[in-house]
Amino acid sequence: MPDDTPTLQEHSPESYTTERLCQRMLERHRDIIRVQKDHLAVKKLVKIVAAALELSNRLGFHAMSLRDLSRESGVSMGGLYSYFDSKTTLLSMILTEVASTASEALGQAPAEIASDPALHLEWLISTHIRLTEAMQPWFVFAFMEAKSFPQPARRLATESEETTEKIFADVIARGVELRVFAAPHPDLTASLVKPLLQDWYVKRSKYRRRGVSVDDYTAAVSSFVKAAVGSSQSGAGS
Repeated sequence: MPDDTPTLQEHSPESYTTERLCQRMLERHRDIIRVQKDHLAVKKLVKIVAAALELSNRLGFHAMSLRDLSRESGVSMGGLYSYFDSKTTLLSMILTEVASTASEALGQAPAEIASDPALHLEWLISTHIRLTEAMQPWFVFAFMEAKSFPQPARRLATESEETTEKIFADVIARGVELRVFAAPHPDLTASLVKPLLQDWYVKRSKYRRRGVSVDDYTAAVSSFVKAAVGSSQSGAGS
């Protein structure tokens, strides 16, 4: 009997392609999406989501109209309404995938890594940066548009950011407890790490112009954070 348990490879950051995310979106919102054939539904969703992210980047999600989305995606107005009943619903669908994917990917550390706070923290940094590299338009959308979101969507975006910070804070706190780290305020330290992670996808063009690769950036952030959390030995002696 085959084992259907998802493997770590299936949860690797690079595995979250737009097609896979749209497949998950379809499964999550079958009560809203009124298309019978899954392969056709996913194909259209890829076009719709890609167009929505592109238009949001150019115009802003608030300014984007459904007619704009129809023209950009090549999906008729009637076709769009087969996938969502309003722009607000589409917004919620996209944000839900960003939030759930971030939480899922960051929660899949191998046991041998999760048992070591220093390795775990380094793994979280690498996983987050690689995930946002693979899903850059999705994360840019969630970050740049947050201020104009209606209240429920803004709350979802805020909760997603807080969830990510808590994952980092818990690992830092465990490191302090095990006397691996000397960071006196794990929650505050985690909140200071988050902007470093966000800078990679928000200011991607800056790093591209400078020839900074994803590996370069990951190594730099890891080194910076490692120095920031210190060690119990160095902290006690300072």
